[in-house]
Amino acid sequence: MPLPGTRLGPYTLHEQINSGGMSEIWLATDENSRAFAVRRMLNNSTFAFTERKRFNTGAETLKACQDGKLIIGYVDHGKIGGELVQVMEYVEGENLKLLMAAGDPVLTSNIAEVLIDFASAMGVVHDRGFMHLDIKPENVLLSRNGSLRLIDFDLAQPIPDPPRKLDRNPGTPAYMAPEQLLREPVDHRADIWAWGVSAYELLTFKKPFPGDTADEVLRRQLDRTEFIKPRDLNPEIPVALEKIVLRCLERDMGRRYSLTSFLVHDLKQALYV
Repeated sequence: MPLPGTRLGPYTLHEQINSGGMSEIWLATDENSRAFAVRRMLNNSTFAFTERKRFNTGAETLKACQDGKLIIGYVDHGKIGGELVQVMEYVEGENLKLLMAAGDPVLTSNIAEVLIDFASAMGVVHDRGFMHLDIKPENVLLSRNGSLRLIDFDLAQPIPDPPRKLDRNPGTPAYMAPEQLLREPVDHRADIWAWGVSAYELLTFKKPFPGDTADEVLRRQLDRTEFIKPRDLNPEIPVALEKIVLRCLERDMGRRYSLTSFLVHDLKQALYV
């Protein structure tokens, strides 16, 4: 791992702000002292074919989904000093998973705007022809002033028409739609399911279909005898909002929202925004 102060091309690395199995992200500045988030791929071996493809595909998809507002800003990607890197906008904030765990008021006091912006960000991705396939609170950043950014496009793929089976099936089981866990054909409505799971969790601080394994999550999704409606956990949730979340969590993807724009419209109506 590089030390703070290490130079990487035109960037000076200052502080590691995130780390995962494939990469790590650093707060960095350029020669004009502008702040950026610089993501480094950890495995730079000749044979890291899968990691390199996923890293580059994620960067290209992010570049294609820029909207200047709800999607994390793309700056550049490629090799610098022999390392594969991706340079992005730096947002001073935390992801929704951490804010939820802390009960942070920046999330709780802005929950209506967060739900709408989260769905709207997903809509940008769909409108550009992609499904994100890793929609979850951990992949949404929220700044201290309530500004939201969707991140991590490594698993994104073009939306198929008609739905098709995925060649690979990565993701986080708790947020994966039943058709994904069953290895059935999928499309962008898998993201709408994942948004529904995320919204349920943000509103109740519990997962709708908890489980330690993909099989246990799938069993709860299909059985539903143990499913608890959101308002039974949090009676303050508006009835109309609960209906929206439940529609996103329909087992049959044909009964979910067909377009994210319809979801956003209903959210604005339910939340008077």
